[in-house]
Parts: sequence; structure tokens; C-alpha cells
Amino acid sequence: MPTGKEGSTLTAELNRLAGITDITRYQDAQGAANVWAGTSGKALIGALNYKASSSRQPNAYKGLNAVCNEIAGTTGLEAVTALRSISV
Repeated sequence: MPTGKEGSTLTAELNRLAGITDITRYQDAQGAANVWAGTSGKALIGALNYKASSSRQPNAYKGLNAVCNEIAGTTGLEAVTALRSISV
């Protein structure tokens, strides 16, 4: 099971989750989140909320920390720490 790296950024963690390993294909956080969530054109928060619940409407989107904790099945962690705990 892949694990995150100490000190990596949210963008790096999202790219890790999206399976991007070739630095020449490195995507920004929005692109990585869309790949990981199976969406296209959604903003970072939208893609993460879609991954958490595909029926969630934009007016009910959770913030970054909350949605990362929801996906990771954790509570109260910072977004990057929560993302590192997600198994892919």
C-alpha cells in the first residue's frame, strides 16, 4: 500500500494518489484531484468532494480539511496528513 512522504505538499500527495510518477507529466493539484476522483474540470475542492460522495451538491461541499478527513476516515487531521493515510 503506497504511503505519503514526510514534508510533501498537498499537490505532491494528490499526484501520488493519482498515480503520477513521471515528473515530466507532473500535474497541478486540480489536475491530480480530477484524475484521482475520475472527474474533469472540477476545482480541487469539487473533485475531492465528488470522491467522497458523488451525489454531493456544490452547496454542500466540505472544506479541504473536512473532506480529506472524510475520505481518509480520520478526524481532526490536517489535510496533507489525512491524504497520506488514504490507501489506493
